Amino acid sequence: MSKRIRIKDVATLAGVSTATVSRALSTPESVGPATREKVMEAVKQTGYRINAAARDLRQRRSRSILILAPNLSNTFFSQIFAAVQDEASKAGLTVQISDSRIEGDRLVSLGHDGRADGIILLDGSLPAEVVNGWQVPLVQVSEWNDAYDAPRLGIDNRAATQLAVAHLLDLGHRAIAHVSGPAGNVLAETRRRAFLDAAAERGFDPLVFDADFTLAAGAQAARDWAALHTRPTAVFCASDECALGFMSQCAHLGVHVPRDVSVMGFDDIDFADHFVPSLTTIHQPRNKMGRAATRYLIERMTGADSAPSALDLTDPPIAPTLIERSSTRAVTG
Repeated sequence: MSKRIRIKDVATLAGVSTATVSRALSTPESVGPATREKVMEAVKQTGYRINAAARDLRQRRSRSILILAPNLSNTFFSQIFAAVQDEASKAGLTVQISDSRIEGDRLVSLGHDGRADGIILLDGSLPAEVVNGWQVPLVQVSEWNDAYDAPRLGIDNRAATQLAVAHLLDLGHRAIAHVSGPAGNVLAETRRRAFLDAAAERGFDPLVFDADFTLAAGAQAARDWAALHTRPTAVFCASDECALGFMSQCAHLGVHVPRDVSVMGFDDIDFADHFVPSLTTIHQPRNKMGRAATRYLIERMTGADSAPSALDLTDPPIAPTLIERSSTRAVTG
């Protein structure tokens, strides 16, 4: 059996202390060039391998990224999760996923307890004093909070809403309703305000159904829409799940989409193209967002000062794309 090479063997060959070898390997900038060269030559000659697990334990590094999302059952997050996992694995990092709504008091200790070396945050509703107290690299994805001291990555939600309204107007619709997201949610509020502003600018009477991002909320909005004496001919929903719930309930009510009502969503989740009818929606490049956020964190975790500007996370936001499918059509008659 060959002898196991230890750090003291490297130190003896290099003529330095074991502490110097440790610094040369973990924080090479703290050691002079000549000493570092001697240590690296000794490492090469001895075949010494760094015990990464032990090193990380000493440095309180977990070699992991934590994703915090407000509702893990939301299908919108699936592509982001997969993209982060793929990018992280390439860098030898693990990924933890947690529901920010059930973390409770543990949120305060994030960034101090060695649980993660970087955080991807998809929830803009957490207290700013908690988020700004985390002492690890952080990036906001999709949702954001201007009070957080962290860059954000996402599409231009206002421009996306204007794009959706313009599409429906171009099809000849003049009575358009909006099924909103949950009150207090930054995405929902931005899309709602943009819809109302577009109505004022383009000269149509807006109708808003208060709802949330779920299938159930969309179904209830469809029942409310069907109960109206004069029904809008088009409905723009704040999420795809909500839009799919709306269309499903329409089928139960004997209402044909898009002949009786055109329906639009927001997100372009995986089901959008496979539903009948397929859903016209705003595309969010979730894979791209997840990968860019992970690369940003990895650069920050390794001390790359150029990370924010290199990835252009904050300005401008990603331009929206409209995907036209079968759930919308031009007004006839």
